[in-house]
Amino acid sequence: MRGLRVVIGLLGLVALAGSAVAADMPVKAPPPAATAYDWTGLYVGGHIGYAAGSSRWSAMPTGAAGPAQSGSLDLFNNFNAFNGMGSYFEGFQAGYNYMLPSRWLFGVEADVSFPNTIAGTSNLSSASIGTATYSETVEFSGTLRGRIGYAPNLGTAHWLFYATGGLAWTYDQFTRTQIAGLPAGGTAVPGQTENLFLVPRMGGVAGAGVELALPSNWSARLEYLFTDYGNRSVTFPAGAQRFSSDLNVSELRFGLNYKLNGGPNAGNTAIAPPTPEFDNFAIHGQTTFLSQYVFPFRNPYSGQNSLDPNQGRETWDTTAYLGMRLWQGAELWVNPEIDQGFGLSSTLGVAGFPSGEAYKVGASVPYARVPRYFVRQTIDLGGDTQKVDGAANQFSGSQTANRLVLTVGKFAVTDIFDTNKYAHDPRSDFMNWALIDTGTFDYASDAWGFTYGAAAEWYQGDWTVRGGLFDLSVVPNDVELDPHFAQFQWVGEIERRYDLWGQPGKVALTGFLSRGRMGSFSDAIALAAATGGVPQTAAVREYRSRAGLSFNLEQQITADLGMFARAGFTNGNIEPYEFSDIDRTAAAGLVLAGKSWGRPDDTVGLAGVINGISGVHQAYLNGGGLGILVGDGMLPHPAPEQIVEAYYQLPVSFFKLTLDYQFIVNPAYNSDRGPASVVAARMHAQF
Repeated sequence: MRGLRVVIGLLGLVALAGSAVAADMPVKAPPPAATAYDWTGLYVGGHIGYAAGSSRWSAMPTGAAGPAQSGSLDLFNNFNAFNGMGSYFEGFQAGYNYMLPSRWLFGVEADVSFPNTIAGTSNLSSASIGTATYSETVEFSGTLRGRIGYAPNLGTAHWLFYATGGLAWTYDQFTRTQIAGLPAGGTAVPGQTENLFLVPRMGGVAGAGVELALPSNWSARLEYLFTDYGNRSVTFPAGAQRFSSDLNVSELRFGLNYKLNGGPNAGNTAIAPPTPEFDNFAIHGQTTFLSQYVFPFRNPYSGQNSLDPNQGRETWDTTAYLGMRLWQGAELWVNPEIDQGFGLSSTLGVAGFPSGEAYKVGASVPYARVPRYFVRQTIDLGGDTQKVDGAANQFSGSQTANRLVLTVGKFAVTDIFDTNKYAHDPRSDFMNWALIDTGTFDYASDAWGFTYGAAAEWYQGDWTVRGGLFDLSVVPNDVELDPHFAQFQWVGEIERRYDLWGQPGKVALTGFLSRGRMGSFSDAIALAAATGGVPQTAAVREYRSRAGLSFNLEQQITADLGMFARAGFTNGNIEPYEFSDIDRTAAAGLVLAGKSWGRPDDTVGLAGVINGISGVHQAYLNGGGLGILVGDGMLPHPAPEQIVEAYYQLPVSFFKLTLDYQFIVNPAYNSDRGPASVVAARMHAQF
């Protein structure tokens, strides 16, 4: 499976979704005759879509005699904007087309799709089984299809109309949960769940689509597919039932392809895909695979949120950055993404967690998300004109030095605040949470790090003032954002840019104020003492505030050497809401390009961070309390968490390889455990 994920990750460079329209190509007088487009060749690409599925099922007892039961599942799920769930999917495809002189086309294509939530549940009840639920979830699926189409020569517009059909497969999860009662002949008790994971189904698929050729070897398509997976039977031993069911799924897909051996002009051969940026549309992409291992370390005891020694974990993600110009100065960006994998110990055990690519949720099978969709309005206010290069979530063009920038939608607070060019992106520089962001910056987010909000930035000369209002999650560190915006956060930042001895630098001061239902450590400890239990902040939450302030410095020392520093503090008696268990922090580091040893594209980085917590926070953990990331069950000998990280990055083919080492002293503020050594390898590519 790991090899498959790496291959998929490479294909993910062209995993694109959204809409794109070919701009008219300028011609010189006299206009030449339009060149017929040749669709022949290999192509790779990506797609995004929405699915509706249904399944009819019947269940027979396998133990004592009892009645048969039947029902149906509706696998369609509406999009939930506050937890990101819905029956959408994302995936990749690759194929080959051959076009005859008559402009009829024959082709073959294989694809794989990863859904967010294509799932349904039924309730069943009888005297012989009690009450139970039965559900089916599509984990991932794919097809192998032939294509037959016709490409009329319509001049400058190059269209392909086609029909398609072939084989389909899916791997699903079947689940039965006993709600009440006891099944005759079975052993299931109320609350017991049986999961049958990655159960295969086979079937057939048919559909039709239309595709439009774009400049630079790209093409866009819209496609409908209907898949019938036939019948499948599964048995739940504890529930003493055997279920038989069918499954059919309808999908509407949008996709983009990149043609590997040909282009709008016959004979063109492209080795690497150029960035498809048109007058009003832009598409960028990235893929990152990161593997980490923590060596054995001193481990006299551990708790629910402890870092486990001698383990390895990996994460992989692929993101498409799809942009559209709306009107003068306005841009819409949507970022569909596929995620997979786990952080060490399920992203637990260290306040300064060693992988910024590991979210607080994980999955063994890739799944689809849309973490960002926002509108950005830039209003020029004068001053020098600056060139802007095209990049992820950024059109190429120009802007004035003085400007007002408004951003509204769903994005990461750290897309705008607490940025630092030397330590901010776990896909290309340091990996540790407390180095890429200020550890005490408890920014609003869901468990993946994103939220709804609005931000304003005013650039004037060497100064920038930023402010924003953002939605907190329903409860601290949750997967769902507050749909009523009753819990929210204010963020403000002042930035000053300058030159020091002819080298550019900047310094920023960032503050936040969160308003939500939070617990205090002192209240949790007092309640535990009164009841004889373990302190839990969830038991003493009430509507209150939590504030913090941080400092952020970046300074270029030479053309090849730069440094950064961060420091911050926050209220140590109120539980952190979203980010990590850090009440005070200080970090600094250096980043050096490899020009001096003859490798200008290489980069080496070295940094350190010290994290601390308040005395009452230590007492809470010592009493067995759990935080967002830490909690060893006790903390008899607290000490500051100290982390050193070093990395070396070098280009390999079309991607960058990073080798990383982190030395963690007193993980989770516990001097009884560790120190821990973590090594990592990261592969990252983008266009």
